[in-house]
Amino acid sequence: MELLASSPPPLFPSSPCRRSGTLHNFHAVAPGKSYSSGETSRRAICRAAEIHGSEQVKGREPLRRGTVSPRLKVPDHIPRPPYDGTDQLPDVNPDRQMHDSESIVRMRAACKLAARVLQYAGTLVKPSMTTDEIDRAVHRMIIDAGAYPSPLGYGGFPKSVCTSVNECICHGIPDSRELRDGDIINIDVTVYLNGHHGDTSRTYFCGEVDEPTKQLVKVTEECMLRGISACKHGASFKTIGERISEHVNKYGYSVDPFVGHGVGTIFHSEPIIWHTYDYEPGFMVAGQTFTIEPTLSMGSTQCEVWGDGWTAITVDGSLNAQFEHTVLVTVDGAEVLTKC
Repeated sequence: MELLASSPPPLFPSSPCRRSGTLHNFHAVAPGKSYSSGETSRRAICRAAEIHGSEQVKGREPLRRGTVSPRLKVPDHIPRPPYDGTDQLPDVNPDRQMHDSESIVRMRAACKLAARVLQYAGTLVKPSMTTDEIDRAVHRMIIDAGAYPSPLGYGGFPKSVCTSVNECICHGIPDSRELRDGDIINIDVTVYLNGHHGDTSRTYFCGEVDEPTKQLVKVTEECMLRGISACKHGASFKTIGERISEHVNKYGYSVDPFVGHGVGTIFHSEPIIWHTYDYEPGFMVAGQTFTIEPTLSMGSTQCEVWGDGWTAITVDGSLNAQFEHTVLVTVDGAEVLTKC
């Protein structure tokens, strides 16, 4: 899950979305990078969109806001993260989170719970199900496990999970809208357990989905896995974005300029994980944990943010897909902590 605010911290000097309200952001946005610049502008409408995208947009109703229900309660006995009780968005912590053997055990537990919750949430995806109902089910499973749903109250976010449907790039707020046959939905789950955050997401099909959409989702997952394959002690962070970009370029999709982040006892920290070429300096160290979470679009990556300050959607209505894992860097590779 990602980050940013209307008055961005120094690490994020620009806000790339056109907005009708205050922008808040779980996923760090590429610093100084316009949604219409760089490698995304050379394919304002990418090859995949030229072939399939315009037909899909015409045949699908634009995403509309539903009614957002009141914030759900968390029992008093469940430990809270430090940001609970304030709507102020925390700055990205500049420290890269390292773990000893005890902390790794706790990270594994938090990430395994997040993975189980996400897997369960995926079984709920079907036509006529509302994203609010998914949020309630996720919330109940997390608190029943003695954990806190990390998104709840983070910078004022009103729900326990992000549900991003169709052209929503990220940070979709669960509401009364019913899922429809042919929709795709990214469900982004983060839990806070024993003082550690576990963060993961996946894009699911709702009912019957056409082949171009299936390919977008398939390629997005492959990009995440290719990024993970670049990870090991001593590897450059740049190799993550290089491997993802090489794969994306085969299909002509666009990579949205939202990025991964360090995660552990702190929800969002350095390193910033780019899913495009040549940005993050430095090298990976065994014991570090961070997320890899590429978001791919069939068309333009230009976006606008709804008045809720969170929901980021593509301006051309093109579909988006995202996958995310939390990984632990090891001496000879990476352990995927959020794998079921």
